[in-house]
Amino acid sequence: MEARAVARYVRIAPRKVRIVLDLIRNKDVDEALAILKFTPKAASPIVYKLVNSAAANAEHNYNMNRDNLYISQAYADQGPTLKRFKARAMGRAGMIRKRTSHITIVLKEKEG
Repeated sequence: MEARAVARYVRIAPRKVRIVLDLIRNKDVDEALAILKFTPKAASPIVYKLVNSAAANAEHNYNMNRDNLYISQAYADQGPTLKRFKARAMGRAGMIRKRTSHITIVLKEKEG
């Protein structure tokens, strides 16, 4: 049995989110939330809310025990990129890519 939560079209680059996700993968939910609370990265509050949401989904929808939950999968895929242009020297335009992410957290219950 697994519970999941997905945040789509989050306005932060996936490579920045993956740094935070690597910190919490295979950790207990409460330990992961403690790590996220004190991680000074822009993605931390987003992932914190997502882990809370996944835990709530597990408890409410699947009757899983919150104390036995751990993060089995955590990944960030690339979403659509917003393309913007910035004026550069000699009448040129430089492209700015504002990347988005689809972040997924999957929780499972420990055996035994």
